[in-house]
Amino acid sequence: MGAVSEAESGREFGLLVLPGDGIGPEIVAQTLRIVTWFGNYLGVQFKIEHALAGGASIDEQGAPITDAVLEKALRADAILFGAVGGPKWDHLPRADRPEMGILRLRKDLDLFANLRPAVNFPEIVAASSLRPELVDSIDIMIVRESTSGVYFGEPRGISTDESGFRRAVDTQAYNETEIARVCRAAFEIARRRGGRLCSVDKANVMETGVLWRTVATEIGLEYADVELSHMYADNCAMQLLREPKQFDVIVTDNLFGDILSDEAAALSGSLGLLPSATLNMTDSNRPGRALYEPIHGSAPDIAGFGMANPLASILSFGMCLNYSLNEPAAADLLNRSIRLVLGQGLRTADIATAGDDAVSSAAMTDAIIAVLGEISVGSQRMRQA
Repeated sequence: MGAVSEAESGREFGLLVLPGDGIGPEIVAQTLRIVTWFGNYLGVQFKIEHALAGGASIDEQGAPITDAVLEKALRADAILFGAVGGPKWDHLPRADRPEMGILRLRKDLDLFANLRPAVNFPEIVAASSLRPELVDSIDIMIVRESTSGVYFGEPRGISTDESGFRRAVDTQAYNETEIARVCRAAFEIARRRGGRLCSVDKANVMETGVLWRTVATEIGLEYADVELSHMYADNCAMQLLREPKQFDVIVTDNLFGDILSDEAAALSGSLGLLPSATLNMTDSNRPGRALYEPIHGSAPDIAGFGMANPLASILSFGMCLNYSLNEPAAADLLNRSIRLVLGQGLRTADIATAGDDAVSSAAMTDAIIAVLGEISVGSQRMRQA
């Protein structure tokens, strides 16, 4: 096994692992096998620490995440997150539910830029519900603001009005600093990709949308090499299904980004294929704190059967290789290995089609590790030759 970065051999990297609930512990366990492989390959000593979050933390500590775990998160170089939630905790007040753990992590660590790539692997184009010619070779990056907006706005709550009827309030609020920094992060990403950025809002009916569009346009003046366009969120939802290849990078607010990135799962074929990185991108050259997680949920109905697709979690670690470890070649090696495994016909149940024999989470990971070894040995021989 050859090393990609001999010059940085022996460096340490602190990784806080929060498996969470449902299938979270299963997919994270498979991802950690990939982490171990790359630790050996890169000469990186991963200092791995495990902690509780979500429902598991509620059961053990009485809260979806504790101050002690947040302190560990602040000290870590990156966080590997599984999934949280499940029917067991649905009776709890919203503020006490498992999902509040991930929201507090994002807010307290100021992880304001949520990167959600939507990529269709040609090897499994049939898994998408859309026609192959629409989704073949798509490569979209959705940049979602993740520390403000309606998920964090105040006031919020349910009350009873003077007539005795219940009334619910959520507040969508943004200031220009919050908009500017996520837009600037998106421009930087677009600059390194296809040079096109689409800013998505509802400026026709929402004041926050008006400010969003104004600030995005102002930031765009700093990036003459990036083509900026604007689109309403409802139209964007339609265009993602009608003509997805028109998009390169999309930047939008917390709520719209949540919805649009889940919709993008229809392009790839499964939520089990979509990774994410939530970063503090104040430094455009290297993110500070970072959290990596699949965008799918905890899927409690299949937890414990060993059948969950680990690829979204493994690909999330691939984003860690790229952004936090600054090892794009290693991230590319992982992506190529996954494509080769899919090209061999291996499928977990969520991406299997008629006639496919679904493999387990562990079998999928076994195959990826085997291909990683084959490619790395082959590359080393080519360098020696």
